Amino acid sequence: MAATLEIGFFCFQKRDKKTGVGGSLQAQCVKDLALSLWWLWSLLRYQFNPWLGIFLFLPHAFFSAPHPSASQPSSSPSPQCWTPPNPASRRHISTAVKRGIYDKFGEEGLKGGIPLEFGSQTPWTTGYVFHGNPEKVFHEFFGGDNPFNEFFDAEGNEVDLNFGGLRGRGVKKQDPPIERDLYLSLEDLFFGCTKKIKISRRVLNEDGFSSTIKDKILTIDVKPGWRQGTRITFEKEGDQGPNIIPADIIFIVKEKLHPRFRRENDDLFFVNAIPLGKALTCCTVEVKTLDDRLLNIPINDIVHPKYFKKVPGEGMPLPEEPARKGDLFIFFDIQFPTRLTPQKKQMLRQALLT
Repeated sequence: MAATLEIGFFCFQKRDKKTGVGGSLQAQCVKDLALSLWWLWSLLRYQFNPWLGIFLFLPHAFFSAPHPSASQPSSSPSPQCWTPPNPASRRHISTAVKRGIYDKFGEEGLKGGIPLEFGSQTPWTTGYVFHGNPEKVFHEFFGGDNPFNEFFDAEGNEVDLNFGGLRGRGVKKQDPPIERDLYLSLEDLFFGCTKKIKISRRVLNEDGFSSTIKDKILTIDVKPGWRQGTRITFEKEGDQGPNIIPADIIFIVKEKLHPRFRRENDDLFFVNAIPLGKALTCCTVEVKTLDDRLLNIPINDIVHPKYFKKVPGEGMPLPEEPARKGDLFIFFDIQFPTRLTPQKKQMLRQALLT
């Protein structure tokens, strides 16, 4: 039995010395120990037969050797499992500077860095050293002594934040503006007028969440001389909601078609139909203005298709200065006869061609 135990211990010791460094060495040592105990138990079970011990231990000793290419640790007489050397130990430090740091600050100096008060001479490494002031950490993290300052204004009222604020309401966003056309006649724009428009919108109740549809009258004071495209804005008159800013309601001036005039900026255009005879022999044109005056405009020139007559100061009022007005332009639509008798043709030849 003693010979068998000695052989088993020798094989176990030989197996430990040949343990490769690849993989988990500690796990391999534990495995070897468990297998060795199992072999010893087998020997005891089979009545301490030494030949059986040799037969059972030899395969384990020879077939579990590491690959020749595996790096081998330095030999040691100790039968314990081999463990890799600590890379922070002094004999494994490559440079003299690091050895000096290891001698002065130990392994923590290599891992955590050199304290700031000793780091001026060794700038190759940096580390964090707690200054010991928790209030300074709190101030640096929250940016002040009170982490809730950004939620309130100077008067103590809650402010809206991008991520919802303390009550999770979110930042109020205004709805896009609501645009509607406002059609006005030239008379309304010439004299000015007042327009009342009824709208229906949602209005918040006292609880701040539910709403009710209510009507409201919007009053528009039209100024003399307003041009097409003028915009009248009623701010925040749209639907109300708990997390929205009501939209602006915008009315855009549009001109209605007029039976006599056409407007271009501050001027008025008038087209007068005239027979060919009056176009050639002069005439007088009557124009009824927007304020119901009748203008008699004498035409002493021969009217041709591109001819027009300008009447100053009879156009639309200027928005900036309503006392001043634009001009009236008279164009002519020359009416040609559809047929002529031979006598009239002869008279025209004698009048126009001789």
